[in-house]
Amino acid sequence: MSKGLAGIMKQAQMMQQKMAKLQEEAANRTAEATAGGGAVSVMVSGKNEIKSLVIKPEAVDPTDVEMLQDLIMAAVNEALKKVHAEISSEMSKITGGLNIPGLF
Repeated sequence: MSKGLAGIMKQAQMMQQKMAKLQEEAANRTAEATAGGGAVSVMVSGKNEIKSLVIKPEAVDPTDVEMLQDLIMAAVNEALKKVHAEISSEMSKITGGLNIPGLF
C-alpha cells in the first residue's frame, strides 16, 4: 500500500472513531425549548427522548385541548431541532463539512 493511501486510511479510521464517540455522547446532550410564552417547556436528549415536560396550570384549558396539544408539539419540535443542530455542528467539525448520509 502506498504511503499516501495508508495516510488516507489512517485519517478515515480516526474520523470514524471520533464519529462513534460523538454518537455515544449524543445521549448526554440536551436542548430545551418553550412555547406559549413559557407555558410549556420541554427538554430532549440527542437520542430523541423527552427528558422533561413542564406545563404551567394556566396552559390547561379543558375547553381548548387543541391549543395545549399545539404548544406541546411546538416545544418538542423546537427542542429536537436545537439538539440536532448542535450534534450536526459537532459532526461537521469531524467530517470537515462533508455531508455523509445516515449521520445525524
